[in-house]
Amino acid sequence: MSERLLPMPGADRHLIGGACALLVLLVLAPVVAPALVVDKLTQLGIYVLLAFMWNLLAGYAGLVSVGQQAFVGLGGYAMVRLVEAGVGPFPALVLAPVLVAGVAWLLAWFVLRLKIGEFAIAMWVIAEVFRQVVMFDPLVQGETGTSLIALNAFDPEVRRTVIYLLTLAAATGALVGSYLLLRGRLGAEAQAIRDDEEAAAAVGVSTFRVKRLIFVVAAAGCALAGTLWLASAITFQPRTGFGIQWTVFMLFMVLTGGLGTFAGPLVGAVLLMALQELFGDIGAWYLFGVGALAIGFALFLPGGLVGALSRRQGREPLTMRRLLADTRR
Repeated sequence: MSERLLPMPGADRHLIGGACALLVLLVLAPVVAPALVVDKLTQLGIYVLLAFMWNLLAGYAGLVSVGQQAFVGLGGYAMVRLVEAGVGPFPALVLAPVLVAGVAWLLAWFVLRLKIGEFAIAMWVIAEVFRQVVMFDPLVQGETGTSLIALNAFDPEVRRTVIYLLTLAAATGALVGSYLLLRGRLGAEAQAIRDDEEAAAAVGVSTFRVKRLIFVVAAAGCALAGTLWLASAITFQPRTGFGIQWTVFMLFMVLTGGLGTFAGPLVGAVLLMALQELFGDIGAWYLFGVGALAIGFALFLPGGLVGALSRRQGREPLTMRRLLADTRR
């Protein structure tokens, strides 16, 4: 037996064509849009990147983490340290996630051997440990934090444009990379592990290998989001970099958009951005509302917005379904 992909429906081809046209417009945004709009689009791109990483981890591999802020903060801290060591800020922005991926690879040997609930709690504890350790660094000065003064050497408009284009490239890479990753054998193996890990292992799936790869990719993606956020904010503070709000945002985007769907994280990121624009000024109550809404979706609309749309249309947009074909002669 072998497997091949089903032909792509016409609706999906049109959706991809529209996305490509939108991407061209987004590339031109710094030329035609005001600075405030470019900053908001940068923020949205970071949210898209985070949402796809958490969905890859939890929605497809079944690894529910409430401590992904560990890698967001560690990415920012690694960038600060690289710049202090003499690396340029933009090379450091790209190099830091690679270093964080190495840390995640080492952590995987421990955390991926835990049960689901233990894994979730362990990741939250690890995030707190990282935050406390980073605060002891004299460069960071505890909760005071530090600034990437090296970025001030660049013209503000040039800096804004470069950060925006890097964020757009990262978000686009998350979309395309996730699609290519999940439509192949690794995607099928990850979903088999999510549905029944023991059964997947019984048919020859190397469960630890698959989970470790996805865990490391998700960590590197979160770290990249952390470096992009730091580049746009300039100031690094442990309380913000390792803040639980990052995981709250990831949970919200994936649960409202559609856990385990391809388009769900994108829909959830747009929804989160819209809610921030409308209610972001009310402070802690806003975060409470975001969390409550995410819980409401999990209880009453578990498939999220994309799941609800899929039930009405009878299929999920951009689904990666396979067709088994007998190749014996």
